[in-house]
Parts: sequence; structure tokens; C-alpha cells
Amino acid sequence: MSLGPLLILIILVAVVSLITPAFLKPVNLGNILAQTAVIAVVAMGQQLVILTRGIDLSVGSNLALATVIGGLVYQQVDSSIVVIIAMLFAGAVVGAVNGVVFVHGRLPHPFIITLATLSICRGLALTLAPGHTTMRGMPDAISAIGGGTTLGVPNSFFVVALFGFLFLILTKAMVFGRWIYAVGGSPNAAKSMGIPVKGVLLATYIISGFCAGVGAVLLAGRTAAASPIYGNLLELDTIAAVIIGGASFLGGRGHLGHALIGAVLIGVIRNALNLLGVDVFFQMIAIGLVIVIAVEADVLRNHLEARARALQSARVQ
Repeated sequence: MSLGPLLILIILVAVVSLITPAFLKPVNLGNILAQTAVIAVVAMGQQLVILTRGIDLSVGSNLALATVIGGLVYQQVDSSIVVIIAMLFAGAVVGAVNGVVFVHGRLPHPFIITLATLSICRGLALTLAPGHTTMRGMPDAISAIGGGTTLGVPNSFFVVALFGFLFLILTKAMVFGRWIYAVGGSPNAAKSMGIPVKGVLLATYIISGFCAGVGAVLLAGRTAAASPIYGNLLELDTIAAVIIGGASFLGGRGHLGHALIGAVLIGVIRNALNLLGVDVFFQMIAIGLVIVIAVEADVLRNHLEARARALQSARVQ
């Protein structure tokens, strides 16, 4: 794994800690971990999609819809397990819709269907939520998962660590992980090798939707509420995390650890700007600029690598 993103994070933390000493206080570091958990979990699913040359714009609205469904279920059944299953299932269903329509509808790019479900899920969330607003209350276990701490460390951090471990096994130790990289590297070549390209693509969107459901559990637990306005611009945060971490929109490149580092980078930037009293609207501008810089860096990197391969080929000849 390239150490570039990690070095950038270390430098950023060092600079911010010099500018505002409050940054390194345990309470503030715990806040960063808690605030970053949702982005980190959803970014893991987004990373798989981007590895296959795709994109999932629906994750934020999907998360909002999942919390609303969880809140409605909680009004009927006071069971943490049932509410959690409802939110995870809702997220996975939206992911399945994205995958089925993209793969079997033969759309030219997943941007189209995920943009559509972004709007549909947000509309459904607003329609289903009583009064089109926030529903207060979540089972104690969910509040503990999303908002509790263990030995001073947010419980949501342990959820991120668990999913990070599972995704690491998936991408590095399982055949399916190799298939994902192969499909992203060259779909036609992967198909000629006997890899079930359509199945792989469908699975990645289901996983992305499932991760949005996990994010819904964490956010609903942290706020002890369900809201149709949750997850606003989460799709941009997760895409930024993945691209900042070194993944490529051209597919077949990226490391899970980089996506997590990218998520923490976004959390650190936001937290630092908050501590410095920077206006929230400027924070949106800052994150947007970070995305532009990361994408341009990806384009430049691919251009330089293409030139290097051309020069090496010329030398061999």
C-alpha cells in the first residue's frame, strides 16, 4: 500500500495541532472518530463500486431512507435487532435496485440509475416520515452502538474496524476480491477469463447499499433519531474519501486502507475548520476543492504512468 495518503494525514494532523492545541485533546479526537465513522463505513462500499469503474450517488439518500424505515419499525416494534435488520435490509434493497437496473438494463453508466435513486430515496424518506421531519427515539442498543463509548473510544470506531477487517479479507484473501479488481481493470478481459462480470457488478452495488444501511444504524444511534434529511452530500464525502485515498475513477486501482485514511482526512479537515471558527459554507467549498485536487491528481498520475509505460516499451523495442 502506498504511504502517500498516510503521510498527508500525518502532516495535516501535525499542522492542525500546532495551530489549535485543542485538536489533540482526547475528547476532540473521540469526536473526530465518531463523526468520521459513517463516512468511513459508507466509503468502503463506495470504494468497491469505484473499483469496478462505477459510482453510487444514492448512498446519502439511501442512508436517510434506511433511518426513516428504522424509525417507523421502532414505532411498531421495540426491538434493536428488528430495527437494525430493517435498516440494513432497506439499504441493501436500494443497492440491489441500482445493480439490477444498471447491469440488466444495459445502462451506459451507473451514474444514471444512482442519480435517479438519489432523488427517489430522498422523496420516499420525506414521504414516509411523519410530518416529513425527524422522528425522535431509537432502541438503547442502537444508541449504544452509534453514540456510546468503551474505554473512552467511540463504539462506532469498533464497527468501522470490524468492517474494515472484513473488507480487507474480501479484497485481499478471497477470489471475489480479485474479480472486482479484474472487472475494474478490463471488463472485456475479465469476461473472456470466465469471470461473472454481471454478478460481480451486481454484488458491489448491493454491498454499497448495505454499507449505507450500516451508516444509517450508526447515525441513527448517534443522534437517537431518524430523519429524511440525513446523509445530505454524503455521496460527495464518500467519493472524496475514496479518491483522496488514491483510488482511480478508471477502475481497478485502490486500497481499502486508503479509503479509510481519506475518510479520516475529511473528518480532520472539518474538525480543524470548526475549531478555527470557519463558516460551515466555506467548509463545503474546502471539501469541494479537495475533491477537484484529488481528481486532477488521479488524472495526472494516470497520464504520467501511461508515458512511463510508453517509454519503457520503446526502450524494449
